[in-house]
Amino acid sequence: MLRLPDSAGLSLIELMVTLSLFAILLGLGVPSFSTWLQNTRIRGTAEALIAGLQYAKSEATARNALVRFQLTSSVGADCVISNSGTSWVVDLVDPASEDDSVAGQCDAAPSDQVQPAILQKKSAQDGSGSSVVEASDSSMTFNGLGRLVPLPARPISLVVSNRSGSCAEVGGDLSCLRILVSPGGQVRMCNPSYPAGDPQAC
Repeated sequence: MLRLPDSAGLSLIELMVTLSLFAILLGLGVPSFSTWLQNTRIRGTAEALIAGLQYAKSEATARNALVRFQLTSSVGADCVISNSGTSWVVDLVDPASEDDSVAGQCDAAPSDQVQPAILQKKSAQDGSGSSVVEASDSSMTFNGLGRLVPLPARPISLVVSNRSGSCAEVGGDLSCLRILVSPGGQVRMCNPSYPAGDPQAC
């Protein structure tokens, strides 16, 4: 007598148990994933700012000229220079002009021949998401030696955080980062939540 093999599929109860376990694991992982995503955006914004600062410094030394890094509200025609801007513009300083700021001109095509002589710009929309920047100065000018001019009394600080969370140093979950630009032009990223003595501490 021919016998058919037993079915190898899942019963309804087994399927419900599997889906319940999956939902529980997903619920536990979502907050961690959200924090990881915010930390990734913070790091991405900080690295983009460092790239812009390093570019301004290298152009200043290569051209033996004054090159300025400015934080802006956007890269459009309505841009303003802002200590909390997440967009930025690198431009050549015109020593003959009293006011050669890129404010209101951030949409100009990059050119080192035509004012406002924009060399490079980056929009906050390019991956920074909900990152927030708070800088002690919105504008930094490097000279031909790669130093800041006028010489500040202390390093310029740019703190990068996220508007939807709080930083670890004040009891939050986010790894907020700080960028320090020394008077000598050294650009360094550090983490304020790390203990003193750690190489990555501020």
